[in-house]
Amino acid sequence: MNALMLRLNEYEKLMRLDKPIGSLLLLWPTLWALWLSAAGRPTWTLVWVFVLGTVLMRSAGCVINDYADRDFDPHVERTRERPLAARRIKPREALWLAAGLVLFAFLLLLPFLTRTLFFLGLVAVFLALSYPFTKRFFAIPQAWLGVAYGFGVPMAYAAQQGHVPLEGWLLLVANIFWTVAFDTEYAMVDRPDDLKIGIKTSAITFGRFDVLAIMCCYAIAFILLTALGLYAGLGFVFLAFIGIACGLAYYHYRLIRARQGAACFKAFLHNNWVGATLFAGIALDYLARGVLPF
Repeated sequence: MNALMLRLNEYEKLMRLDKPIGSLLLLWPTLWALWLSAAGRPTWTLVWVFVLGTVLMRSAGCVINDYADRDFDPHVERTRERPLAARRIKPREALWLAAGLVLFAFLLLLPFLTRTLFFLGLVAVFLALSYPFTKRFFAIPQAWLGVAYGFGVPMAYAAQQGHVPLEGWLLLVANIFWTVAFDTEYAMVDRPDDLKIGIKTSAITFGRFDVLAIMCCYAIAFILLTALGLYAGLGFVFLAFIGIACGLAYYHYRLIRARQGAACFKAFLHNNWVGATLFAGIALDYLARGVLPF
C-alpha cells in the first residue's frame, strides 16, 4: 500500500495536481467564454464538463511537457526534482498517462459533440501536446501556449452556440496576449538556466524590453476584453472590474521591474487574481442586470 501511495504521489506531481495555478489560469478564460457565449446563462452541466476537462487537459499538457523536457529539467534548479527528470517515472509511463487523460477529456464532451466541437477538440489536443516542443525553435513559445491555454474559448462558444462567432476568436486573441504577459513573468525566473541549455522563451527574446513587452501585452488584452464586454452589452460593473484588473497589472509591474526571480514568480502566481477579477466582472454585471446563471 505504501508503494502504491508513493507511486500515486509521483503521478500527482507529474500532472501538477499539487500546483493548481496552471489549471486556474487555463480555467478563467474558459469561464469568460462560457458566460459571454451564453449571455450570462451557461448550462450547469456544460460548466462542470469544461471545468473537469480543463483540469484533465492541463494535466496531460504537464505530463507531455515533462516528457519533452526530461533531458533539460535536470539542469534547471527549479525542475530537477520533477518525477521524469529525477527518473522516478519512466517515459513510457508518462505517455500512457497523457493518453488516458486526453481520452477521458474527450469522453466528457461526447454528450455535446458536434462536428465543429470534434474538430476544435482535435486542434486543442494538438496544441496542448505540441507546445513543449516549440521551445526548441519558436522565439516566443508563450504565444503558442496562449493559443493552447485559450482554446477552451472557441470550444465553449461552439458548445453553447453551435459555431464560433468573431467575438469568440477575438476573446482567444485577448487570452493569447494575457498568457504571453504572465508566462513571460514566469520565464524571467528561469532565464539564466534557459540561456545555458538553449531553450527559447519570450523572456530571452524580449531581452531588456521584457517588462515593457509584458505591460503592452496586458494593455492589449484588457482593451480587447473591454471592447468585447461592451459589445456583449456589459456595463459599469464590468468596467469597474476591468479597472481593478489594470491596477493588478500595475502591481505586477512594480514586482517585475527589478527582474528579481522571486518577485517575478510572485507576479506570475498573482495572475490568478487577474483572471478571477475579469470573470467576476463579467458574471456580476450579468447578475446586476437580473440575469441568473443556470
